[in-house]
Parts: sequence; structure tokens; C-alpha cells
Amino acid sequence: MLIVIGRNRKRLVLILIALLVVIDTSQIALLTAAKAVIATVSGRLVPVYSVFTQDRKVSLTFESESGKDMTPEILKVLNAHNITANFFLSGEWMEKHGDSVNGIIESGHELGNYTYSVPHPNTLPKAELKRELEKAHKLVEKVSGQVPKVFRPPYGEYSNKVIEVSRELGYETVIWSIDSLDWRGTSQDDMEKRILRKLHNGAIIRFHVTGRNTPAALSQIIQNIKENGYEIVPLSQLLLEGDYYIHPHTGEMRPIQMPSSGQGKRRGLLDET
Repeated sequence: MLIVIGRNRKRLVLILIALLVVIDTSQIALLTAAKAVIATVSGRLVPVYSVFTQDRKVSLTFESESGKDMTPEILKVLNAHNITANFFLSGEWMEKHGDSVNGIIESGHELGNYTYSVPHPNTLPKAELKRELEKAHKLVEKVSGQVPKVFRPPYGEYSNKVIEVSRELGYETVIWSIDSLDWRGTSQDDMEKRILRKLHNGAIIRFHVTGRNTPAALSQIIQNIKENGYEIVPLSQLLLEGDYYIHPHTGEMRPIQMPSSGQGKRRGLLDET
């Protein structure tokens, strides 16, 4: 037996080396696939709800909506606190509210795609949804000079089709982990308590430019966030780059290789209304 092993030692060594190469190649392929495909649950694609980060930072996002435009008041508060936020604006809203759009751009805020006419995304054929995003994209570029890289589906409505179209056009589909519920007419006090209670590292907070109590609540909300040690940054500084995946149960954007210290605060469940 020893003689047989001795004769075949070289062959065994070569086989082991080949196996190690295959394993290493598979790991590299897996990392690449994770970045390109995004994590799924039984084939269901998931958008970004929040970001895993060890840093105490969050993002404020605003959506356009029909109703009384409170953008000028919102911009005054953001400018007073030197905050850069993200505005998801539909094409039709931009065409009707030129002054507000100019104010957003002049204040240095980031724009995201919110489709052109704010349809229910899941009801549209893939080709029509693509046209909605492309039309809005061109308008954002024309008006602001920005190339939008994030997309928020209206009503937070998504499916594999919606995310696939978004990704084909080079977008990251971003929802939220904390909803201010300003669209319900939530009171200033309740809005402040709600956001402070749910605050976490990597949070994406949702507001609307038509929230009637939003301007009044916003200054105290920003102050509360800062007093709790958080920095408010735009999505371009919150979303991860490189190799990452979207957690299939929480919608948390996570790096492929988690930090060794493990001090980042993870989301356990999606935000509840």
C-alpha cells in the first residue's frame, strides 16, 4: 500500500492543486454573480430598503405627488441645516413645477427617477414601463444635468419585472426603511416620534413634497437625528459600491464580505406602517 501511495503521490498532489483552483475560481464567480444578480428569495428580486453600515448615517428622500407643493418650505429647512437630500420626481411633476425643480437643483440636491406619469408599475407591460423610466430620465438630464442612478417605483410597488427594467437601465431600485407617513397627514409630533423610534444605521427615510406637516416637522426631525449621533447624507454616499447583495428578507444592502468587527446595526424586519 505504501508503495502504491508513493508512486501516485505526484498525481495526488496535482489533483489537490486542481481542486483548490476550482474552489477558488468558484468563489470568485460567486462574488461576481452576487453583485450582478442581487439576492432573491425563490426567484423574487428585492429592492434596497436600507444599507448595512457601521457608520451612524442616514438619508432623507422626498417624493413628488399631486397636491399642494411644499417644496419651497422644505428647501428652506434643508438649506438652513446644510442637508443634501434626494428628490424622486416624476416627469409630469417636473413639467408643472419648474420653479420648485430649479430650487431643488440650485440647492444641490440629488434627483432620482420616479417614472414620467406615476403609474402603478406592476400593471404596465415591460416595454411601457421602460419607456416611462427613459422619458423621465431624459427630462432629469435635460433640466438638471444630472444622470439619475436611483429609481423609486411609485407607491413602493415592485416586482421582478420592475426591478429587472430598472437594472437594465442602470438603476438601483431604492425603497425606504422608515416612512414618515406625512402622506397621511400625520401630525408634526407623531412624525417626529415615529422617525426617532425607528432610527437606525443606514436608514432611508421617506417624505413627500406635498406633506402638509412636513416643513414644520422637518427641522426638529433633523435636529433629533443629529442629536442621536447620526449624519445625514445623500444616497450617493450611503449606497454601497463594489461587491454587495440585497438581503432577501430585510431588503438591506450588504457588502459581500462583512466587516470583521461586526459593529454595524442590522435591520431585523422591514419597516411597518
